[in-house]
Amino acid sequence: MINLAQLKDKLLPSKLISMLSGHNKEQIHPSEVAHMLNGLPIKSAVETFLELPEHSQLVLFNFLGAYLQQNVVRTMPKEKAVFLLNRLNSTDRYTFYSALNGLQRSTFLELLDEKNRKATQDMLGYPKQSVARLVNTSFCTLNQEMTIAQAIDHLRINHEDSDAADVIYITDKDGKLIDDMPIRRLVLNESSKTIHDIMDWSFVKLEIEDSTDIAISRFKQYDRTVLPVTNAENVLLGVLTIDDLIDVAEQNTTKEIQRFGGVESLEYPYVKTSVGSLIKKRAGWLIILFVGEMFTATAMGFFEKEIAKAVVLALFVPLVISSGGNSGSQAATLIIRALSVGELTVKSWFYVLRRELLSGISLGIILGAIGFLRITAWQKLGWYDYGTHWLLMAVTIFFSLIGIVMWGTLSGSMIPIVLKKLKQDPATSSAPFVATLVDVTGLVIYFSIAAVVLHGTILK
Repeated sequence: MINLAQLKDKLLPSKLISMLSGHNKEQIHPSEVAHMLNGLPIKSAVETFLELPEHSQLVLFNFLGAYLQQNVVRTMPKEKAVFLLNRLNSTDRYTFYSALNGLQRSTFLELLDEKNRKATQDMLGYPKQSVARLVNTSFCTLNQEMTIAQAIDHLRINHEDSDAADVIYITDKDGKLIDDMPIRRLVLNESSKTIHDIMDWSFVKLEIEDSTDIAISRFKQYDRTVLPVTNAENVLLGVLTIDDLIDVAEQNTTKEIQRFGGVESLEYPYVKTSVGSLIKKRAGWLIILFVGEMFTATAMGFFEKEIAKAVVLALFVPLVISSGGNSGSQAATLIIRALSVGELTVKSWFYVLRRELLSGISLGIILGAIGFLRITAWQKLGWYDYGTHWLLMAVTIFFSLIGIVMWGTLSGSMIPIVLKKLKQDPATSSAPFVATLVDVTGLVIYFSIAAVVLHGTILK
């Protein structure tokens, strides 16, 4: 029995207190309860979870955040931890262990029985992005000689109600997949018919070593909620449900967004990550970018004489290099997203190059024209005097922006493809990285064009 007084002391919502007390018949989804627990201070959340009956803990555990899960298992008595972890389904158990570091994983693997420990270690041995790590080994199978009445009785006796039970699978005597069948087909046909009579001999599947990207594409293409997973010999090994895949897709997207912003991916949610960890995750990229920006000062030092002769050139440095950085960041964002959803592949590089070259020139002309008009307007209206060679200065800005924006779009689009070719995460070509690269090279382009256009005038 749960101590309601303690729950109230933790300021849990009255709806949760009422539900846990069993004093009413109102039902609440486990994810809602987990959301409430995830929002509590970690100590209170753990204490509250441990006060729940075992059946409630089993239902709620896989909805908890990874950080809270680890603290729960670490805090609860060993025998209860053994019971909990061994009763999880294979996918939820893998999700828990995959979030652990090496030492924690070894310690918590000791809590599993021999069968579950071996199965978990086997799953962890597959590549991180393979569907093998998400396979649910609880699935429904039938043979084609059964009648529908026999099949329904078999399912009722041998299988539990779960998301994976929405679709049943027809296998031969060797366990090889022959067909898949929505459960509704059994219900809507006469009970005297055999499974063979209602089979359509058509199915969509995944193979055990397929990547999660392939799985996402397959679910999207065929509009499925669950897909079978086989080995190379077509033996049915398990199933993959869309909810498990969505969780992984969300984690991967979060990591990509964090890396794209120049931050190492966080192991835990932002609010659960200590300030020290945040500093460590952010410092590395900031140092790299800072060192990169030092080359900007080096580049300006290289053109020191030109700047001394024509100080007016320095006025437009922020304008031209920021335009290149912005255009590069735009291109990188578009290409990284297109690569992640399968719209583009590494082989599409020349197609991307042509499009971005055209885009870069067009955008550069647009920005260059605005820069040209700005200098002309300020000079004619008397708002600023750029000197007797103001027209040449305007021409310099015009062509500089074309060159820098074009270079920015090409850099931003090609770097992710190169990284993908090298089997690296394209998200590491983050906007700050592209911006820093274009800042340095943009200065070289700017002052080189200035040296040509203004030669013999203010640059003698």
